[in-house]
Order: sequence, then C-alpha cells, then structure tokens
Amino acid sequence: MISGWWTKENTEPKVGYHAIGDSILKVTRPVFLIGIDGKIAVSHDGSVTIGNNLKSSNNCQPLYAYAPPLHPQDLGDSYFKKAHNLRYAYIAGAMANGITSVEMVEKTGRAGMMGFFGAAGLSLGEIESAIDRLQNNMNNYPFGFNLINSPNNPDLEFTIVNLYLTRGIRLVSASAYLEITLPLVYFRVKGIHRDVDGNIVCPNKIIAKVSRVEVAEKFFSPPPDKILYQLIDKNMITREEATLAKSIPIADDITAEADSGGHTDNRPALSLLPTIIALRDELAEKYKYKRPLCVGLGGGIATPSAAAAAFSMGAAYILTGTINQACVEAGTSEAVRQMLADARQADVTMAPAADMFEMGVKVQVLKRGTMFPLRAAKLYEFYCKYDRLENLPEIQKKILEKDFFKCSLKDEWKNTKKFFVKNDPKQITRAEKDPKHKMSLMFRSYLGRSSNWAITGDLSRKIDYQIWCGPAIGAFNEWVKGSFLEKYKNRETVTIAMNLLFGAAVATRANWLRGQKVTLPNNIGIISPMRLSEILELIK
Repeated sequence: MISGWWTKENTEPKVGYHAIGDSILKVTRPVFLIGIDGKIAVSHDGSVTIGNNLKSSNNCQPLYAYAPPLHPQDLGDSYFKKAHNLRYAYIAGAMANGITSVEMVEKTGRAGMMGFFGAAGLSLGEIESAIDRLQNNMNNYPFGFNLINSPNNPDLEFTIVNLYLTRGIRLVSASAYLEITLPLVYFRVKGIHRDVDGNIVCPNKIIAKVSRVEVAEKFFSPPPDKILYQLIDKNMITREEATLAKSIPIADDITAEADSGGHTDNRPALSLLPTIIALRDELAEKYKYKRPLCVGLGGGIATPSAAAAAFSMGAAYILTGTINQACVEAGTSEAVRQMLADARQADVTMAPAADMFEMGVKVQVLKRGTMFPLRAAKLYEFYCKYDRLENLPEIQKKILEKDFFKCSLKDEWKNTKKFFVKNDPKQITRAEKDPKHKMSLMFRSYLGRSSNWAITGDLSRKIDYQIWCGPAIGAFNEWVKGSFLEKYKNRETVTIAMNLLFGAAVATRANWLRGQKVTLPNNIGIISPMRLSEILELIK
C-alpha cells in the first residue's frame, strides 16, 4: 500500500531484505521503504510527501513505510528518566544477600541505568560498608538500596530505615510489602517540606515492587492517617510533615512484578501491567498529584522481544533480576552461575520463604540440580501438621538430622538459638514458651542458610542450594545459545542490559514497518547477542 512518495537526496537506495534488516539495526537513522521497479528498497535519507497526489518518476518513488529513529535511550518514560537522572529506562533490581552487589550497582549507574543494592538479609555492618563504597565512588551517578518488609522483625526494618536516613540514602526499592508499615512511612515523609516557591519537596523516594493491585493502590495513595498520628505521637515527625504527607503517594513509582524469582505471585505481565497502569491513572486523578506517577515492569524480561513488549504496553521502565544473577558482577558463587546458565524455563518451582515461613509465603527458586524445593516443602508440611518437633515420627527426626541439619536436633537448636540471640532475641523468648515457634525457627534456620550456601559456593551443601530464579532464565539461555553470552563467564550486566534495550529498539522499529502493511521476513527485527562495543558503535 502506498502511503506517500519519496525523493532521493544523497544516497542510493538498496534493494533486498538483507539491506532492510541492516537499516533497521541503525536505530539512530530513519528507515524509508520504497518501491523501485517493482521491488522493495530501503534508504536512510530522502524527502517524503505523504498522500497519493504525485506520480512516480525518476526522482520520485512510492513510499510503502517509514520508521523514525529510535535510540535505546528514548525507550520508556522521559519523566521517570529525568526524575532519577537516568539515560536509560532500565533498573537492575535488588536481589537479597548482596547478590545485586556494589560492583553491579556501580556499573549500571555509570552506564546511565540504575541498580539497587541487595541489602535484605545482610548485617548492618555489611549494609553500611556498601553505603560507604557507593557514596564514595558514585558521585552523581544514580543508585538505591533495598528495603524489604520484615513482618517477623519490625525492629530490624526500623533499624535499616534509621540507617538509611542517617547516612543520606534517599532512594529505596520497597519489596515484599503487603501492608504499609510504620518504618516505610517514616522513611518516606521524614524531611518533607515546602521550598521557597511553596512547592512540596519530598527528599526520600520509594520505588515499590508489587504484584497485587490492592497493594499497588496502597502505595499510590497518601500515607494512612493512623500511621502519621503514631509517628507524631512518637515525636518522629512534625505535624507539618504529617500535613504535607497527605498530598503525596507512598511511592512515586511502582514496578509491576510479574512472574519473577524470589517473592512472587507468578502474575502474567500481560494482565498485571495494564491493570496497574489503569489504577495509576485513576488514583492520580483522585488525589491530584503534582508529580506524574510511573509504572515499570519486572519479571520475565530476559530477551529483547520481552523488553520491546514491556515498553509497547506502556512500561515507564523495565527491571531485571534473575538474568543478572548469572552475571560476573553478581554477589554469588561460580557454581550458582553455572547452574543458572544450564537452566530451562520449566526448571523453576515455588518453595516456602524463610522470612515469612509461618505465613505460608513462597518464593520462586531453581529446582534443577538441587533438592531444596522438596526439602523446604517437607519442612512446611511438618510445621502445619505438628505442634512441636518432639511429636515428629522418629524416622523423620533422623532424616532431619542426617540430610537437613547434618547434626543432632539438640545441636541444631543451639545453632539456631545462637543466631537469633544475636539478631532477634525476642524470637528466642517466644520459642521457649511456644514449642511450635521453636520448631519454626529451626526450619527457618535451614531455609536461611540454604541461600548462603549457594552464595558462598559451599559444595558440600550444593544439593541444598536455594537459588531465587524465575522462568526468564530459561528464555535468556535459549536466546543466547551459540553466542558469546552462552558461557556465564562472558555475562556482564551492562552488556546484557544494552542488548535488551538495543534489541527492543530494533524490534519496535521492525514492528512499526509491519504495522504499515509491509510484509517482512520473521527474522527481521530479531537480534542475536552483540558485543557491547558493537552496540555502542551503532548508537553513537
């Protein structure tokens, strides 16, 4: 179908699908598909007249389709990028226990993206050490820290918030929240004020990860009055801060978390993202917020096509996690990287979570090469069925000692008690009165250590590795098969990120052309993994 007419300027058009594919790769230049002697040709320059009021001549050829330039930095929401000082709408999500390492956060920040340090599960000393390094090395580059909900230990959540406020950490990724907590509101509203022009300034920013619409509604609403009054009564905020807090949402930005690794509800991205975007629009109108609310997408994004789909659905940014864990900068072991590099999409399953064990909350983990999911499920079965460890059948007690704990139940309690006395002594006080809670703490101890065995690469406990992982890793491994990225030692966070962004730009441009009733071969618009230097050359 002719949509207009094209006139040649400086370069001769090239004929053939190979030339079209090469032209689409040059994302900083426009693409004109034109007809020459009954064949389809492509050019990067020329002038165009839209409409059918001209006739073909030596200098004027029919225009079939046009795709404008699309630099990877143009993907996503421009306001979101400006607000967070980003070049690219790309976040390396926080993976607990420092898996999203300082090195990963540094490299993504310097590349114009943003990373969140995986602070969950680490000691205060380890978190503070990460703060020292990032504040010393990052200058004006963007970065943030994770803040995870701690329903079993609210004091810990408060301690982390106080550390962030004291050390000047102004951006957190809030994860695993089902309810808005007092520490979370305290972080958000502390220091809120009006500038000289009367505008409300909120120095502390939250990007929340949510997989449920009802939770998203809480984050896109102002802080609950009940919590604000509690903070006033505790002299933690002023009445002026509480009043101003009623004009802002808990989070300016939300990541719609689809089928991901770790804490997840296994939500399909195709239904989750549009629903939360619609909710965003509804609440923005209801509360008349001054700042635009942004919704990004995480979970399942592991290929350029997935990234292109996310942006085409209106995602303000994309967030990756599982695929970063296999990168050389990730704070995990070589054994885990190899296991992830071998994984397929079906090699994941759900298992009880250590931090919310009693609540029945689950996390998505790798099942290939490890017995952890089965063993974790067995522990939760015991917890539901028995009111104390002593009531388990003797054969099951022996299995726990031999295969799970590698020591007697008595010694395992000593180890568990030692950990909680140091980290949360109230749990021990409760356990001494409640045998079921004592059993829970011992089971949680195994679940918690299983992730540490994986991170440290303890080969004697490889069968017990807990590796947080979504099906995205299988899609990624299939895409990189036969390329330099097939080997995990070649996987670098920024290289993968730029492949996803560049590939999304290429796929989007190809689809723009197809949307103008041009038939192109299926492989046009699909890139194979490229070296970072190749991508940078194409987008400069």
